Amino acid sequence: MNQTRPKTPAERTLWRSTGARMALALTASVCASLAISACGSGSGGGAGTLTVYNGQHEQTTATLVKAFERKTGIKTAVRSDDEATLANQIIQEGSNSPADVIYTENTPPLEALREHGLLAPVAPATLAAVPARFNSAQGVWVGVSARVSVLVYNPSKIQPSQLPSSILELAAPRFKGKLAYAPSETDFQPLITSIVKSRGVAAAEAWLKGVQENGRQLPDNETVTAEVNSGQIALGPINHYYWYRLRREQGGKMSSQIHYYAPRDPGYLLNVSGAAALQSSDHKAAAQRFLEFLVSREGQELIAHSDSYEYPLRPGVAPAAGLRPMDQLQPAVLTPAELGDGSEALALEQKVGLL
Repeated sequence: MNQTRPKTPAERTLWRSTGARMALALTASVCASLAISACGSGSGGGAGTLTVYNGQHEQTTATLVKAFERKTGIKTAVRSDDEATLANQIIQEGSNSPADVIYTENTPPLEALREHGLLAPVAPATLAAVPARFNSAQGVWVGVSARVSVLVYNPSKIQPSQLPSSILELAAPRFKGKLAYAPSETDFQPLITSIVKSRGVAAAEAWLKGVQENGRQLPDNETVTAEVNSGQIALGPINHYYWYRLRREQGGKMSSQIHYYAPRDPGYLLNVSGAAALQSSDHKAAAQRFLEFLVSREGQELIAHSDSYEYPLRPGVAPAAGLRPMDQLQPAVLTPAELGDGSEALALEQKVGLL
């Protein structure tokens, strides 16, 4: 695995969009354990040190931080954990949070923090570095990179002609015993939200029940990708970069392939990774400089040429060789604001017993 993850699905679902849910979901002991977890998975910041709560892949963030420190001279400490755990941590810490910046894989944790009024406005010039559709509608977080949701499949287990054109088909009986998925991944919840937006809550619930009936639950998308590639299972929904990263690790020798859904299908999502500065930051100017660096040409080139295989969002910066060009992608038209804070998707997963 490429990133520290919480030990239980419950830890991944603690953050919610309302204070009432937070109060019901959290006990003092859970809060204490989360605090220990977050503090223990990275170095803490001292006086004059910028502290980044990092829910992105650790290798990518480490590369960016090293370049940022070299360019600005600003000492930066990183605490890495699952993005939902970190967002929940900040909500619990409130104005006492040591975090100056949060950097996530997906937008729902950022939207949850926005709803709690914990994010500071991003400098207009920073927001202007990427297309507005990838940023917070309120200007309190900036889009940094993107990934597209796909299916990974093994041709020895399923023929390309048998692959679904829509994610909704994964609930069909013909995929029983052929499917692997990771319902506790924060990457999974935007797929549910997309189905809710396009087909309604009842359809999304029915889809989840069908997937639950057909599939085998795995802990994360790295495992889904690896098990499909090794032939242990036929196919599974992931974000594209998991496949590309495994291909790099395996020296380019892959037994699996990736499949794109039909244009505008609810399963064909372009998910945005973003970053924000905290209202409570003691290093506001440095926090803004970090956000600025993430979307600068230098920062975006580092993302493009790192092993993350994500799409840089700054115009004019090309993604890694071998990726389908971004202008050839045909994802569902769904904004980060429409994806929301993920609470509805989490509630549905809990209702059907996936979490």
